[in-house]
Parts: sequence; C-alpha cells; structure tokens
Amino acid sequence: MHPVMEGFEKYGFPDGKRYNSFVGYFKRKYGERLQKIVLDAGFTCPNRDGKVGTGGCTYCDNAAFHPSYSVAGKSLHQQIDEGIEFHQVRYRNTEHYLAYFQSFSNTYAPLERLKQLYEEALRHPKVVGLVVGTRPDCVDEAKLDYLASLAESHVVIIEYGIESCYDSTLTRINRGHDFETARRAVLMTAERGLDTGAHFILGLPGETRRMMLDSCDCINGLPLRSVKFHQLQIVKGTRMEKEYGLYPEQFERFALEEYIDFFVDMLELLRPDICIERFVGEVPPRFVNETPWGLIRNVELLRLLDKRLEERRTWQGRLWQMPDSKSVCNPHTCTEK
Repeated sequence: MHPVMEGFEKYGFPDGKRYNSFVGYFKRKYGERLQKIVLDAGFTCPNRDGKVGTGGCTYCDNAAFHPSYSVAGKSLHQQIDEGIEFHQVRYRNTEHYLAYFQSFSNTYAPLERLKQLYEEALRHPKVVGLVVGTRPDCVDEAKLDYLASLAESHVVIIEYGIESCYDSTLTRINRGHDFETARRAVLMTAERGLDTGAHFILGLPGETRRMMLDSCDCINGLPLRSVKFHQLQIVKGTRMEKEYGLYPEQFERFALEEYIDFFVDMLELLRPDICIERFVGEVPPRFVNETPWGLIRNVELLRLLDKRLEERRTWQGRLWQMPDSKSVCNPHTCTEK
C-alpha cells in the first residue's frame, strides 16, 4: 500500500473519503439515513429580546436559513408532514426523520415549555429523534439532564452556534456571549453523553485566514462530535451588509477555488474523529446582492472538495498532533494576530 494511502485509510473514514463525513457516521451508527426536518417553534434569542442585547447577530436574517415549509404559525406536526413531503422528492427511500429545532435559540424557554415542544415532535410516527440548535448561553444543568433522558430512547443532538473562537469577533457581531461560555456549554453537554455539534462561520470581519486556521486548536480542544462550517454570506438588510459596505477591506472573501483550498488547509489541522457535517452554506439568491460562486449545488461542492483532497494527497488530521495529555480547549489558545 502507498504510504500516503495508509495515512488516511488507517482512520477508516466513511465511504472511503479523506475526511470524516457526518452522513457516513450516521449511516454506520443507525444503519440508515436520517433526514432532518427543519422546524420553527416560535423561539427568539436573548440578544434580540433585550436580555443580553437587541437586534440579533449582525449577519442574521433567520428567514434566509430555513425552508418555506418551516413557519412558526403552523403546528409542529404540520411542519413535519410538509417537510417529509418536501424531502421525499429527493430522498425517496428515507423512512425515519429527525425533528430539527433550528430557528433562533431552541432551548430559550422554561423547561416545561421545552418538554411540551420536544415531546410533541417525538410523537410523530416517523420522527425518531431531535436536533436542537441553540446558543451556548441558553442551556443549564436541568435542560441538559432532560435532553440526556430523551437520548436513552431517541437520537438527540445538540448543536451550538459558536461562530468564532475570538471574543473580539463575538463582540463585533453582537453574539452576546464569549468563547468561554461556549466551552462550558459544550463540556456540560458532552459530559452527559449527548452528541454535541458546533457551527462556525469563516470570513467574519476582522479575522484573517491565519486566525481562522489557528482556531482549529480551540476546536480540537472541545469534545465535539461534529462541526458545521459556513463561508460568510452578506445577507441583504442586515447590519453586516452596512458594515461590509463601509469597511470591505476588513473582510476575508474567498473565490470558490480559494475556499476549497483553504478548507483543505483546515481539514489537515482538525482532529480526525470530528465529523464534518457541512463546509459551505447556502442562502437563497433573493437574500443576497451577489452570488460570486454562481448557483453551484452542494453535491458539486462536495465533489470539488474530494477532488482537491486527492490532488493534494492529503486528508483530515494529517497535520494534527495528539496532545501530550488529555486537555480541553483553553480560550486563550487562539491569539489575535
């Protein structure tokens, strides 16, 4: 066997890929594809309602990030039924689904209200689990204990919007929490055996490409099962659109080939056991002023990533070094340069 082949094949990445795909992890663990059905349960966020801030994150227009069937005025079962109909066009053989509480912060309510919503979704005959998207400052011990109890009989994934490892960036984009808050939430969640995911945006204002690569150290130090990466997209009508108009030189913007190469650089630094759920984001064209990559589909982007990994004869974790002792992320690991 060629030594380069031995380098990534020893990790047993799913489907013969050179990175650890989340879809492959799910198929191995549950024996089937479990499709997410995006739900809007009418939540808000503490940086919208005044608890920690107002106006929300500067990049966010939530309508740009969920499908048309997901509307807060509909019951959860109606959203699930319409979501199943929507996805069966493409995934005809899918039998079971995950209720994906995505819009805004989906643990930002009293525990009793959360129980009503989660259990309503789980009563749907085709739903076998939950994916709960939330903020790190919207969980506590009682909520996580309850979610861990649900995980005894259902699939349960907690997905945190962390967005950046840098406190200066989190302040600039009006997140309303620091990275230490995110670290604590991830630790509390993973300690309960829950599959824990995190979301990061690449290209936020003030961050250089070197800073983004350095953030891999912080990500590697967190007990995460999966990560989602999205390239920054400037959504019309947001405060970030105004900021970009004033200070475009403070934003790292990627051409498509640049982004593929840059993400390969990140993969080389990431722990090989972290599953990659996404590496790009998709916003409907009506929400943005430009689509510099065109209307390229996600399946083609995945093909380009596979191709570039092969061309560079590299793989996820190739440059990662296991720490000398078991440790967690130090929030000061990522220094601003």
